[in-house]
Amino acid sequence: MSAALDARTADPFGPFGPFAERLLGLERQVADLRAAGARGSDAVAAAEHVDRLSLIVFSGSLDRLIAAFVLATGAAAMGMEVDVFFTFWGTAALRKDSVRVEKALVERLFGWMLPSGSKRLPLSQMNLGGAGPAMIRGLMKKKGVASLEEMIALAGELGVRINVCTMSMDLLGMREGEMIAYPGLSYCGVATFLETAAPGKMTLFV
Repeated sequence: MSAALDARTADPFGPFGPFAERLLGLERQVADLRAAGARGSDAVAAAEHVDRLSLIVFSGSLDRLIAAFVLATGAAAMGMEVDVFFTFWGTAALRKDSVRVEKALVERLFGWMLPSGSKRLPLSQMNLGGAGPAMIRGLMKKKGVASLEEMIALAGELGVRINVCTMSMDLLGMREGEMIAYPGLSYCGVATFLETAAPGKMTLFV
């Protein structure tokens, strides 16, 4: 900003006073915008380095839930921040095995149709009328692979945060009282989760 311009604005009644004052105001606005832009660029640059994995779990199938928690616990063990967003059918995996909650008729119907917890999840392929999940669980035990329930417990110990979609819970008639006890369990909408996920390195959909 020139000294001459400052001198002209010092006399608001001079021939260039009003014009110079407007110019000075514009220059100040431009300077403020540049400073804000620089702060925003620094924030974006810092955000781009957040070592975070975000998982969106849409499926309610045992095999896909196992894959989701293998990824979540593996990333957390490597020191990454991990956020898992459960939506629609995936929320059924977080229900307690048996709990009574007051519901309307349609909500009760959804409750009857959806699995009551992780131990009753079907397979996405070769479910075999319910025999498939039992076979997979038996094979996992034989091979020394942790069960889904053990993986969920491990995820809690490793600090994996679980976020449950409030819209899905409302649509499917689920209540917070139905959800499992988990140390990092919270309830949020998609906008809140996307704000959390945006600075991370990876976002996966299961």
